[in-house]
Amino acid sequence: MRELAIVDYGVGNLKSLTNALNYLGLPSRITSDPGELERADAIILPGVGAFPDAAERLRESGLAGLLTAQAGKKPMLGICLGMQLLFDRGEEVRPCPGLGLVHGSVKRIETTCKLPHIGWNTLTFPGQSPLFQGLDAGASVYFVHSYCARADDPADVIAVTDYGAPVTAAVNHGLVYGCQFHPEKSGDVGLTILKNFGGLCR
Repeated sequence: MRELAIVDYGVGNLKSLTNALNYLGLPSRITSDPGELERADAIILPGVGAFPDAAERLRESGLAGLLTAQAGKKPMLGICLGMQLLFDRGEEVRPCPGLGLVHGSVKRIETTCKLPHIGWNTLTFPGQSPLFQGLDAGASVYFVHSYCARADDPADVIAVTDYGAPVTAAVNHGLVYGCQFHPEKSGDVGLTILKNFGGLCR
């Protein structure tokens, strides 16, 4: 049976994510062990907090290099800060390199709306993606963030929301996926997304 590895690097609310995966019948393991991450059928990179702190933890633990190596071999899903870390660089607090798995940068949301962006918002889909199979435009998901990704290639953007300005809500480059929102906190819509991700495992 396929197993998903949830990367434990000291940053992220892992309980709600594991509860959602358990509800879906998707076996998962919270781990920082390189061998377990290599053996897993898919990897989820969660994260909350500031970009530089999380990126430094990944580098210091050696997990940054491992995730880069595994990204082309199996599906990988970054959630919230985990999605931002997939990009080349972030500008929160100070300029900082990310994993470089999706080309682009992470910048503060340019909006007249109050930041952080907290709460439910609707999605639109520029194209088709297996991550959103069974969902229609207007599906609502839960966000908590002040910074957003700006992909160099518009084709990498698979979902957008509006918060006084267009905001990248999800990306996909090869086997690498990212959700700026929290699918594990997004009710039935979020469960559908996690189920679809689990279905990407070979």
